[in-house]
This record gives sequence, C-alpha cells and structure tokens, in this order.
Amino acid sequence: MKRILIFSLNYFPFVGGAEVALKEVTDRIDPSDLSFDLIAYRFDSTLPKVEQIGNITVHRVGWGKPNLAVSESFGKLMYVAKIAYIPLAALAAVRLHHKRPYDGAWAMMTYMLFPIVLMRLLGVRLPYLLTLQEGDPFEHVFARLHIRLLLPLLQYGVRHAVRVQAISSFLLTWAGRLGFAGKGVVIPNGVDLAHFSRTIRPENVDDVRRALGKHAGEVYLVTTSRLVYKNAIDDVIRAVALLPVNVSFLVYGSGPEEASLQTLASELGLEERVRFMGHLGHETLPHALSACDIFIRPSRSEGMGNSFIEAMAAGIPVIATQEGGIADFLFDAKRNPDKKPTGWAVDPNSPEQIRAAVETILAKPERTAEVAARAKRLVSEKYDWKDIALRMRTLLGEVTGR
Repeated sequence: MKRILIFSLNYFPFVGGAEVALKEVTDRIDPSDLSFDLIAYRFDSTLPKVEQIGNITVHRVGWGKPNLAVSESFGKLMYVAKIAYIPLAALAAVRLHHKRPYDGAWAMMTYMLFPIVLMRLLGVRLPYLLTLQEGDPFEHVFARLHIRLLLPLLQYGVRHAVRVQAISSFLLTWAGRLGFAGKGVVIPNGVDLAHFSRTIRPENVDDVRRALGKHAGEVYLVTTSRLVYKNAIDDVIRAVALLPVNVSFLVYGSGPEEASLQTLASELGLEERVRFMGHLGHETLPHALSACDIFIRPSRSEGMGNSFIEAMAAGIPVIATQEGGIADFLFDAKRNPDKKPTGWAVDPNSPEQIRAAVETILAKPERTAEVAARAKRLVSEKYDWKDIALRMRTLLGEVTGR
C-alpha cells in the first residue's frame, strides 16, 4: 500500500469544487491500494484536530473560532489562514512523515505548493502531484501581493512537480506559464451520475414545486453557486428585470456578495422575483433542479464549474459564458458551428444576451429538449466520477512509481 499526503487549505465541512473532487476520487480508490492523509486549516475550533472522513484521515492545523458560518469564516479568516497554513502544514507534514513515511504528496491548487516547498527545505523530499483547480483569472491569482513576493518559491514548486493535472484545458496552460516542462494532463471534475440523472417521480417534482410556490405558467431560472463577484449573479438579476413578470430567479448558495445582491434586487423592484434560498444540500439538489426550467451562471471567470455539469446531468438547459474551463463542455450553436450544441453561451457582463437566451429557450421547447439531452449524454460519457477516479489512480501511481 502506498501512502499519499494531501495539502488542501479547506476540507469538509467547508467545501467547494476542489474539496468535493478530493472526496469523490479518494472514496472510489481501494484503501488497501492507496492510503490518504490530508492537512487542512482548522477554521472552526469545534472541529476535531484529527478525524476520518471517507477514505481520508484529516489533520487540521491552526486556530479558528467556534461555530463560524462558512461565509464569515472565509471572509475574516481566509487571509490569515493562508499565511499561517504554510509553516503549520509543512511542520505537521514533516512530523507525520517521520512517524510513518509517505510515498508521495498531492497539492490541491497552486497555493498548496508552498508547504511542499518548505517541507523540501526542511529535508523531506517527496514526489508530488499538482492539481490546478483555480477559478479566478491567472492575472488575479498571481497579482496578489503575498503571491508576487513568493512567486519564485511557487515557480520552484511547479517546476519540481512530477505531474500536473488540470480540471480544464484552460487551466493546463497555467502550468507552462509557471515553468512546468513535464507531463501535464486534463482530468476534469465529475458528477455523481446516479444521483443527478436519476428519474425523479412526477409527484415528487410537484411536491417541490408546491413547496417553492411555483404556479402553472411560471418560469424559474436557477443557480447554485458561491455568491462572489466572479459568478456574476448580478448580471442574472439585471436580466430578470428585462424579462416578463412570470420569470423568477432562485439563488441557492451563500457568500460575501449576498447582501449587495439582495440590495440590487430591491433597487430593481425584484424582491418577489429574485429569491435567495440559502445553502442547498447535495442530497436535495437534484429535486430542486428538477422543479426549475433553466440553469444559469454567467461566470466572469471559471476553472471548470461543477454546477454546470450537475445541471446538465439533471437534464435542464444551461446558459453560461464560455470563460475558462466552461468552453470544454458548453458548446453554442452560433459560436461553435463545428460542434453540436450543449447549451447557450453569452458574453460576460451581458444581461441583454441573457434575456435573449432565456427567450430563445422558452420559444423553442423541442430544440431546447434536444440540446439538454445532448448535454446530459456528454456528461455521462466524459464526467462520470467512476471513470475520473480510475484516471486519477493511474496518475497517482505515476507519481509514486507504481
């Protein structure tokens, strides 16, 4: 059995696409084949310092505050956590390695290279995999002052990675820009097909619609996302103001922009048509999607975007930009004439284009059903977590020499 040490600033219960990907992949790998430990920051001091989550033993470092909400903890602690995590994680890694040696390491996102580099300076040199999962633009990520000051260390970490895996073609280009000259590969995040594509009984869908207060003739746009600038929820709200009164927008998620988005909806007189639904658990997400008509997130930047392929797996039409990794799976009839369409593409910062896309979808139900079915097939063929876990197991074997 080979032992892998994972570096990830966050882990459950503080989750995003990277954390979900780690759990989905590791849960599908035989623990007698690969064993996983993970070092994360302890944002909430009520969480245990060590616990088993799935096939990962989680070790938490740092000093969070008790019972902080996800949005508050990220807003107030993230900067401090990123600085403190580097030495704390490196020291913890060295201690764990001396107790029971690891065969390799795995950095989840570029920032996680810093503790690996420090660990190497402390005399522990493990072969390691770098996964690129970032959602912000390259210039934004590497323009931050503390990153600019430490950029030579980051580039050192990229150059010495045995393998680089990116979740999109867009992100894989980052490796070369940071000096990586080795073998890179695109392995995307996936979707639990059995969970999102299962047939939901009509009476259950009706129950959800009744719970939401949806009446005949009403159209629900929906998004599931962190409420941050890059996800452009404000553009959807502005588009709703341009659409007929029977069109509403359900916003599932939380984040630092929630108050400003609520203010925008109020200023546009959309308090009843733009509804902030809060966090939605993974288990009930397919039911919520099934009661809605169009998924939309016109991202200003995106590494990949799990929410898009989850909506596609659920069989509802998707409106998105083609920023970053979205272009790998969302093909538009007009913008991608060489491919069969899987969704409707709009430019960033374009509420008018969002309005037009919604109107097109509603005006052509047969065409919409055809595109949504094709998108669902694409997800089934290329984004099944079972297949992705197998590819990641092979990649980790290349890193550890097995």
